[in-house]
Amino acid sequence: MFGIQPRDLVDDFNPRRRRWSLWTTPPASMPTTSHNTRYKVPRKGHANAYHLSVKFEDLCGFMVEGNVDDVNVLNEVRERIREQGRVWWALEASKGANWYLQPRISSNGGEGVIRATSLKLSVLTNTVTLRRLIRKGVPPALRPKVWLSVSGAAKKRSTVPETYYDELIRATEGKTTPATRQIDHDLPRTFPCHPWLNSEAGQASLRRVLVGYSFRDSEVGYCQGLNYVAALLLLVMKTEEDAFWMLAVLLENVLVSDCYTDTLTGCHVEQRVFRDLLAKNCPRIAAHLEAMGFDVSLVATEWFLCLFSKTLPSETTLRVWDVLFNEGAKVLFHVALAIFKMREDDLLRIQHIGDVIDVLQTTAHHLYEPDELLTFAFDKIGSMTTNTITKERKKQETVVMAERDQRTRRLNSLKMDV
Repeated sequence: MFGIQPRDLVDDFNPRRRRWSLWTTPPASMPTTSHNTRYKVPRKGHANAYHLSVKFEDLCGFMVEGNVDDVNVLNEVRERIREQGRVWWALEASKGANWYLQPRISSNGGEGVIRATSLKLSVLTNTVTLRRLIRKGVPPALRPKVWLSVSGAAKKRSTVPETYYDELIRATEGKTTPATRQIDHDLPRTFPCHPWLNSEAGQASLRRVLVGYSFRDSEVGYCQGLNYVAALLLLVMKTEEDAFWMLAVLLENVLVSDCYTDTLTGCHVEQRVFRDLLAKNCPRIAAHLEAMGFDVSLVATEWFLCLFSKTLPSETTLRVWDVLFNEGAKVLFHVALAIFKMREDDLLRIQHIGDVIDVLQTTAHHLYEPDELLTFAFDKIGSMTTNTITKERKKQETVVMAERDQRTRRLNSLKMDV
């Protein structure tokens, strides 16, 4: 499982201000992903070896535990990543460098929206091409640049002075708030087996990003779950500033509002939306789980708050995030539904709540094949547009707010009685 596994990094990794061209080799002090490791499969006659638990390095360099099938899948995925990289480089040669940074039709309603009256065929072609490419995976070397562009983070950063992040961090130094105290409590528990994130430098870097954002948006402040999201962003984006702006665009534009506030209103809304979508797209599963008294939020809350970073293998998580930053939060519902749907037969046979959780967690932890999950999520699950999700959210928000008001009145009544 990605959320608790280590990978080997040098101790002097400091992403705070280092920048370099995505077309050059990163400095030796930066964490890099090795795609050259190969693992031997069992010899013939050793079929039982496929069921043995083995430790191995995944595509992002984390040491994980799985079986030989997982290892073989990762070797195949590694080769497809190379092939996909060659497709991106070929398009760079034919369309020009940074072609994906040009104006486009935004899938998530973000900064890239253009009016239909100004629509050009080239823009439409690039939008369709980019959407298809991103669903097949962004090459690791291009992820920082592509994510900043398609998510709107680069545009958001361009609206403030270049010194914004550094000045924000200086302004927060030495200040203590409830958010900073909770952040300090959670830092040692954030990927504790990760050498760099468990180091003084790594925790200091993660702390600056989280504390900085807590001061940027005091209403959100800090919520548990953001530590895992920010930590993964740091590892992918390479610099603190880039990770900070990706976190900002996530919370301010990509995800539902109030998802990480004190009341977790947005999170409760998402859980209700997911419950309704499960009933619509997987009615047999939904009915069976309801009869058992199983609440899907038992597993889905962490999925949505941590954006699957503690659930799926690392490369699979990043493939989900590729689509998330380009098409919006609807991909979270697609993926969550797919995990349930993939194990429909098993879930329908289960009679105990604990077994449901075990099946879903085990399935998610071994989804080393991103294409399998994403193909299932988009081809086997009914179509869901951003507008559909938005309408469902508005309906559920009314219910969640009414329940919250009712709880508040009940608490106030109890206080008066005392």
